[in-house]
Amino acid sequence: MEAARSSNAPIPAARVVHTSRGELAVCEAGSGDSLVFLHGFPLDHTMWREQIAEFGSRGRVIAPDLRGFGKSPPASPLSVESMADDTAAILGALGVRGPIVLCGLSMGGYVAFQFWRKYRERVRALVLCDTRAVADTPEAAQGRREQIGRVQSEGVQPVADAMIGKLFAPRTVDHQAELVKCVRETMLSADPAGVVAALEALATRPDVRDYLPKITCPTLVVVGQHDAISPMAEMRTLATAIPAAEFVVLEDSGHMSPLENPRAFNAALDGFLNRVRKA
Repeated sequence: MEAARSSNAPIPAARVVHTSRGELAVCEAGSGDSLVFLHGFPLDHTMWREQIAEFGSRGRVIAPDLRGFGKSPPASPLSVESMADDTAAILGALGVRGPIVLCGLSMGGYVAFQFWRKYRERVRALVLCDTRAVADTPEAAQGRREQIGRVQSEGVQPVADAMIGKLFAPRTVDHQAELVKCVRETMLSADPAGVVAALEALATRPDVRDYLPKITCPTLVVVGQHDAISPMAEMRTLATAIPAAEFVVLEDSGHMSPLENPRAFNAALDGFLNRVRKA
C-alpha cells in the first residue's frame, strides 16, 4: 500500500489559555464530544494537523502543546504525571465536562497512561500510538541525561540530529522529504529549557505494564510497521495486555505514523470512534 502524503492541512493556531496550573497553549477545533491529542517529544500540537483537520470538522478536537513545547512555557521539575495534570487543567479551562477520547503518541502516550491512572472516570476511550509501557533502562536514562548536557551547551540541534533518522519509515524519507523537513524544523524550534525538562521526565517515567490489565475502557493501539523506537512486536505485546484492545499496524509508516500515513491512521481512528459511540 502506498503511504498517503501529508496534505499540510490548515489548522487553527494554538492559543494560550489560563488554567489552574498557569498559562498553557492549546489548538481547538469543532464542537461536540471531545477528542484530545497529545504529541510526542520534542514536537508540538502541529504533528496532529491531519487529524485536527479531519476530526475537527465532525466533533471537538483539543490538541495541547505539552509543557515546554509550542506556546506552552517550560517548567522544572517536570514529569509525565504533571503533564497529565496540565492536560486535566486545560480541559477544565475549556469547560469540558463529559468523558473524552484520549489519543497520545510516544511521550503523549506516557502522559495518556498517567491521565488514565489519575482521571480514569474522565476517559471514555484510549488511543495509544507508537508508545511504550516500559520505563527507560538505566542505560537509556543515562543517555537522556547526556543529551541534557549537550542541549545545555549546544542547544536543541543535537537532539534533532539524533532523533530525525529514527522517526520515519524508509519510504517516508524517500518520498516525503518536505514532511521530514517540517518535523525537523519543529524540533529545532523547541525551547531548550522545555527539552531539558522533558528529557528528565522521560528518563524518570514509571513502568506502567502493571496498569495494562486494568485498562477496561475501549482502547486502540496503533503502530507504524517500521517503527524503530516503539517496535511492532513490543506494541503488540502492549495491546495483548489490555483487555479487548484493538491492534492496528500501519504500513509504510515509522514512529510518526499519524503524519506519515494519515489516510490509514484516520480511517482506523474513525472506525474505532464509531464503535465506541455505538457501545
